[in-house]
Amino acid sequence: MAATFYVPIERVKSWSWETTWAIAGWFSWILAPIGVTLLLLPHFHAFYAEMGWPLLIRVALFGALWGVGSITYGLTVRHLGLSLGIGMAIGLTLTVGTLLPPIVAGQASLLFATRSGLISMAGVLVSLVGVAIVTFAGHQKEVQRKGSLEEFNVPLGITLAVLCGISSSGMSFGIAAAKPMEQAALHLGVNPLYAALPAYVLIMGGGSLVNWGYCFFRMWTLKHNPIGDMRRPVPELLKNTALATLGGFMWYLQFFFYAWGAANIPQRLSYVNWMLHMSLYVLCGGLVGLALGEWKGVATRSIRILCLGILVIIAAANIVGLGMAGN
Repeated sequence: MAATFYVPIERVKSWSWETTWAIAGWFSWILAPIGVTLLLLPHFHAFYAEMGWPLLIRVALFGALWGVGSITYGLTVRHLGLSLGIGMAIGLTLTVGTLLPPIVAGQASLLFATRSGLISMAGVLVSLVGVAIVTFAGHQKEVQRKGSLEEFNVPLGITLAVLCGISSSGMSFGIAAAKPMEQAALHLGVNPLYAALPAYVLIMGGGSLVNWGYCFFRMWTLKHNPIGDMRRPVPELLKNTALATLGGFMWYLQFFFYAWGAANIPQRLSYVNWMLHMSLYVLCGGLVGLALGEWKGVATRSIRILCLGILVIIAAANIVGLGMAGN
């Protein structure tokens, strides 16, 4: 879902990116999380009231931090190119989001002092190698097909990638901080596969404020009136809305299924879920690119490098699996 959600969004015509992103976000950050949680919890308002304001605010602030990450992610791609930007941003996000939560929680020993932790850390390192290989192949593709990027700026791009890696991990921190909410949902009889989903209302709600703030700032500075985007022929308006909605809902589904993965990973190794999510994001992105014909006309050597990177990421996921199966 993470690798494909942008496919319908990029097919929106005659709307500005800000309008498209804001509408997609309305469904992915607000309606989907709230709608799913309403189905799960018999007493929606009472559930959050019992959590207490300190917890709710903390989780929402981590969501806002993740919102900063989504913005710097786009800017990283703008200044480093699609493949190179995604590779650097995802690589740093993978590392920070995997390692920092257990370290901050005082569980660093789980990473380096147990057999399963060491095997899992080996999987993380191998996944970073795979991400680097896929990134290199993607950068070669861009050079061969498009030439140089007009706004290519390595120092600025790397700075933004570092900011993205740190702030995007807010999602991982938010999910970790919301464990009391997950336990409360389990106590109410919510299926373990869905118990983490009520926290998304706050995490994604916090992120939405940052994303919408950026969109409206861009509209104001560019003097773009979104009302003009709404004054389109009805068929075009309906098509654009449907595509933006589909993209937004697909974006939400990545974390819907992320919760399923987390429910099936031992608690002592919960940190590897983020690594699997980020590395498979890159892996599936490569496969989707091949399926959509984005690599047509690219040198065979570059495609072979891409396939090698994909195989390395698959190997990393299996190494992590060995770690989860160990003691």
